[in-house]
Amino acid sequence: MSIFDFLTMIGGLCLFLFGMSLMGQALERRAGRELKIVLGKLTGSKAAGLLTGLGVTAIIQSSSATTVMVVGFVNSGIMTLRQSIHVIMGANIGTTITGQLIALDVSLAGIDSGNMWVQLLKPSSFTPILALVGIIFYMFCKADKKKDTGLILLGFATLMFGMETMSGAVSGLKDIPEFEQMFLMFTNPVLGVLVGAIVTAIIQSSSASVGILQALTSTGAVSYGAAVPIIMGQNIGTCVTALISSVGANKNAKRAAMVHLSFNVIGTAVWLTGYCLIKAVFAPAILEASASLLGIAVIHSVFNVLCTLLLLPFGDLLEKLVCRLVPDSKEKEKANELDERLLATPSLALAQSRAVAVKMADCAVNALRKSLLSIEKYTPGAADEIRQAESKCDTYEDILGTYLIKVSSSKLSQEESEEATALLKVIGDYERISDHAVNILGSAEELRDKKLSLTQDAMKEYKVMAKAVDEVLTLAQTAFVRSDMEAASRVEPLEQVIDGLKEQLRTDHILRMQKGKCSVEVGFVWSDLLTNMERVSDHCSNIAGCVIDNAEHTLNLHETLKKAKTGNDGYQSAYQAYMQKYDV
Repeated sequence: MSIFDFLTMIGGLCLFLFGMSLMGQALERRAGRELKIVLGKLTGSKAAGLLTGLGVTAIIQSSSATTVMVVGFVNSGIMTLRQSIHVIMGANIGTTITGQLIALDVSLAGIDSGNMWVQLLKPSSFTPILALVGIIFYMFCKADKKKDTGLILLGFATLMFGMETMSGAVSGLKDIPEFEQMFLMFTNPVLGVLVGAIVTAIIQSSSASVGILQALTSTGAVSYGAAVPIIMGQNIGTCVTALISSVGANKNAKRAAMVHLSFNVIGTAVWLTGYCLIKAVFAPAILEASASLLGIAVIHSVFNVLCTLLLLPFGDLLEKLVCRLVPDSKEKEKANELDERLLATPSLALAQSRAVAVKMADCAVNALRKSLLSIEKYTPGAADEIRQAESKCDTYEDILGTYLIKVSSSKLSQEESEEATALLKVIGDYERISDHAVNILGSAEELRDKKLSLTQDAMKEYKVMAKAVDEVLTLAQTAFVRSDMEAASRVEPLEQVIDGLKEQLRTDHILRMQKGKCSVEVGFVWSDLLTNMERVSDHCSNIAGCVIDNAEHTLNLHETLKKAKTGNDGYQSAYQAYMQKYDV
């Protein structure tokens, strides 16, 4: 093997790793929405968790990436530790798909090398076609989904070209006695496991390390006796990524990473013991035979399936084990709702951002409703709750705004980018609604402290206005939380009614002051109260407009609101209905 063969091998390895990474990332983006739905519906059943882990890992081609996601989910409170156990088990099986695809190439070649149709089924045969289609999609299509499809095809083609290049380059190693002697060393099970773990830990992908091992089979120096321990060690090495990602996470997230490590270590220890016993007692001749690509792929799959079958019934015990390894701290930990680890999967990070934004919306709306009640009946306890809610909304806006900026800087589809933009706008409006809740509370406290009170007529008018504001809050919240276009379309006519109601009630109060029925001091409080209530409805209008913008894939809020007033036949009828409903 010359220096040029060595350089070719390095080049092939780089292409292989790059292709795998490119394909995985593109698949992740392409299937982002589906991943979000699957993980959102995840149940606590063993089968659901197992199949979810298997399916997701088969898609993104990396058990390490799946486990990192799981650590992020547990840290965010999306997933429980018990759910994560079965997902991680499934991930170990899903990661074997890459090796099977590579092995398919050679296995088909051996069926009938003269049959053109069989040859066309070989991945290496249709790889150039995939590369051609991929580059056409990537270069000439504007839609993000088609571009990602192109990258998936290009990634797979690059992976296969890298594998062929690497296999061709290392074939010369068969003539080097030292190379063969090196692999004879690996027949020592402990040393084989160690080597497999170290190599996989360095490249952080068991699929990639299995692919490298498959490439080395072309030399004929890799026996099954050497391959089995190495494959076992690869399962341990792949845990490094999850362990690193758990640094700085909460206890349950650290436990999820330890589940991955414990599962692989226990599985390897049990089956390695069994392997050593079989080797010592029976000394099967197959262990001395040269390994094939298909044989490596089969061993990798069978080993992971056996590990899962071994430990699947003991999920509860595995949970207890990691709880002992990572004990509870004295201080109660809070889940980090917006975990940085989710940024590796932007679609999931965006979904979690929306979930937190919904919590912020609930917080702001509840604070506003309590403040409206404080005008009629003030209590110190409710006042504290309103101020705490406002402070919480401020925090939500800060962390969500920062997180969404990070999400937006990731590779998002056009639809996801629009959703991130809409969320950034909406959280600003809900933060302002919480501010108005405190302002309304301030009006209630001013009336109490100065021993002032609204007249009977003013209180009657206030209840009408408060009822209208409560309804517009409900409509805006329903529109945002459920992406309900019907509710969103009803916000603007009601907001216009509230605008008119504010002016009418202000005029009515001026007339009462002129007749001496109300003091000037109360008049100032009344004016502030009406202004804050009307501005709440303005923010509700903005929220509904963002929902409509997002649904119609536009970013022009003013144009949306103008269209709602002029281009919607139902606007006038809704407006008239609300005028009658809130007539004072």
